[in-house]
Amino acid sequence: MRALITNDDGIDSPGLAALARAAADAGFEVVIAAPAEEHSGASASIIATQGTAVTAAGGKGTVRSERRTVAGHDGEAHAVHAAPALIVLLALHGSFGPVPDVVLSGINRGANVGSAILHSGTVGAALTAGQGGVRALAVSLDVGLREGGGEHWETAAAIAGRALSGLLGAPAGAVHNVNVPDVADADALELVSAPLAPFGIVQTTMTEVDGDEVRLSIREHRAADAPGTDMERLAAGLATVTAVQALSAPAV
Repeated sequence: MRALITNDDGIDSPGLAALARAAADAGFEVVIAAPAEEHSGASASIIATQGTAVTAAGGKGTVRSERRTVAGHDGEAHAVHAAPALIVLLALHGSFGPVPDVVLSGINRGANVGSAILHSGTVGAALTAGQGGVRALAVSLDVGLREGGGEHWETAAAIAGRALSGLLGAPAGAVHNVNVPDVADADALELVSAPLAPFGIVQTTMTEVDGDEVRLSIREHRAADAPGTDMERLAAGLATVTAVQALSAPAV
């Protein structure tokens, strides 16, 4: 089986390399196609950052990409000047070789929980695969406010390997969202199913309008306010998996 590995943190992210290694260890033929630059918060945007736009007159456009080397990966790797969802669309139409059997998106630097996953480029890529009838897994590592490295990418990669079996047994078009605590020992982590919280970890609100400027503020939600959800289970030190979409659409 063939796996496409993408993300929204960009092709140089160590989380991307860790996820590619996990897919290879699971027996997949792996191809990497990830944004040349970071696209966090891109949701399911299908915007290219370099190339030519599609026009009504010509009906054609281009997206620029180049081959890259990713640490620990011996196969193809493409740095694509586009948002992750557009990269997945291109892959589903054969732009990076045979159409993938699964799409793995991540490992994202930071949790993607609750209804706020709507804004995530990591999850947006997975949802785009699901719309094309391809099973997809979005994987995120809950690094919190950690700065300067030290993230446990291999822990998240190991949990992703566990979650793959459930994904492969799901219907075509299924999309699963996985969040992993940033801890060293993957073997000690329990992977549990949990529904989405009704909100994300943070909420942005408007605080003041001053002429042409709008001032925003960000406040954190308490995980305890959403008992039993992915947000609360992750805060309790559990790895979570949430089925966010299950389609029976034919593969592209």
